[in-house]
Amino acid sequence: MSLRKFTQSSVPPRKDIISEGTFLGDHTLAVQKGLNLGIEPVNPFELPLLNTVLLLSSGATVTYAHHSLIHGERKGALYGSIATILLAIIFTAFQGVEYSVSSFTISDGFHGLHVIIGTIFLAVAL
Repeated sequence: MSLRKFTQSSVPPRKDIISEGTFLGDHTLAVQKGLNLGIEPVNPFELPLLNTVLLLSSGATVTYAHHSLIHGERKGALYGSIATILLAIIFTAFQGVEYSVSSFTISDGFHGLHVIIGTIFLAVAL
């Protein structure tokens, strides 16, 4: 029963994706509106790639801080936390720039808020 419902609900979106991918110019109305508005795609190898590197680097520095804390190395925990906070601030600033030049949804804004709240928690924990 659930497999049938899943198949029924996933076929129409797949049909749209296949028709858009195989026939040039055969887009859905929503895509055609976006094309008519002149929405330019973002180059993923510029600011989005930098943000990805910053986010992954902050994950590495917070992991370093966590392991230093477990092993009782206060200096490593402090330096790792400070590096994480700096990377998070830079990431948040670049996210603001990226949001201002692109059309994102509300859920992307919630991710930015999540990063800001995490940065505040880390700063308070110092």
